[in-house]
Amino acid sequence: MTIDRGTGDDTAPLIRPPRLRTDEERSASRLELFFDLAYVLVVAELALAFTKDLTLHGGLVFAGLVTIIWWSWVTTTLYANRFDTNDVIYRLANLGGTAAVMVMAASAQEATGATSTTFTLGYLTTRVLLVLLYARAYSHVPEARATIGIYMVGAGAAATLWAASLTVHGNARYLLWAAGIIVEATAPILATRYGGGVPLHLDHLPERFGLFVILVIGESIASIVLGVHDTHWTTPSVLVAAVGFVTVAALWWIYFDLGGAAGKKQLVDDGDDQESGIADAYVYGHLPLVGGLAAVAVGVEQFIVHPGSDLAPAGRWALHGGAAVFLTGIAIVMAGTSGRWRAAWPWPTVAIPVVALPGLISALPAIAALGAVAAVLTATVVAGILQQRRGALQTAET
Repeated sequence: MTIDRGTGDDTAPLIRPPRLRTDEERSASRLELFFDLAYVLVVAELALAFTKDLTLHGGLVFAGLVTIIWWSWVTTTLYANRFDTNDVIYRLANLGGTAAVMVMAASAQEATGATSTTFTLGYLTTRVLLVLLYARAYSHVPEARATIGIYMVGAGAAATLWAASLTVHGNARYLLWAAGIIVEATAPILATRYGGGVPLHLDHLPERFGLFVILVIGESIASIVLGVHDTHWTTPSVLVAAVGFVTVAALWWIYFDLGGAAGKKQLVDDGDDQESGIADAYVYGHLPLVGGLAAVAVGVEQFIVHPGSDLAPAGRWALHGGAAVFLTGIAIVMAGTSGRWRAAWPWPTVAIPVVALPGLISALPAIAALGAVAAVLTATVVAGILQQRRGALQTAET
């Protein structure tokens, strides 16, 4: 993978004004990869918190906080996609944001409890920094001011709501968090419709999303390793771990070679018209996709640690439900970027209820339930490859 080192000119000025960078060759920078690591730490901490509260309440808290983390990452990434200058000011802002995300990671396990205020301050810092970056871009990129203004107002409103949440506690605080996320999540749609058609960098965007996805998939690999270690290599756990690896490998294949690659092709081929909404479908479809992968990481570890009949229902559903939600995200990306719901029918939509079905059979042994998921996902991969070979599934990868 080629890493963009900025301008490639050692004599370039330390401070460069923002400009629209969507018409030049770019790839993910080292700073962006560094930035992503902090966000994946938050996901890992949220997964650990979920394992300590394997209940419906714990699952809902996990889903809500993953959504918060996702939108924080997305909004920052969308700024970088258009206006990354890689100068000292931008680097310091991103390093400050990385530190703020580290604060969120350190407080994530008790984000709705004892460290709620610390978590709020971490998130609020990322919003303030984003507003300042957009304000800087607004003054230097007049041709993109309509789009910049929408994102700046969205981030500013979110910051205001999160700041207000510091004055209250309990459900009132979490409602203000939710309101802030909703405001931010509407910004890309509003920018598409009213932003004057300011383009995105259509090669950089899927690369950034793919890098984040691979890091989240890595959480499942880590879960397999930890599960085997914690159970001291007992035979039942090792067998479950082997099947778990097949499951995770199938998820990787479905995203990077099949469904995700199909969405990437549509984005690169037809996303030049910003007002088409193709980029929005790609962005929004990744929320369930990433959330599902994060849940699978929790589920896989629970299956390994509890290979018998003592597996908690929430642990079981983390795997089955996570895989189903992941496939739903793939379907949204495929259908949304193509503008045709039939683009995701029958592949992979048919697999969504099938992969969730074993979760309804609570008496099914862990190895059998996980084996059923692995079999369905493997069959989904095979079916996708056959569609790809017939030309029914057009992908960016060959």
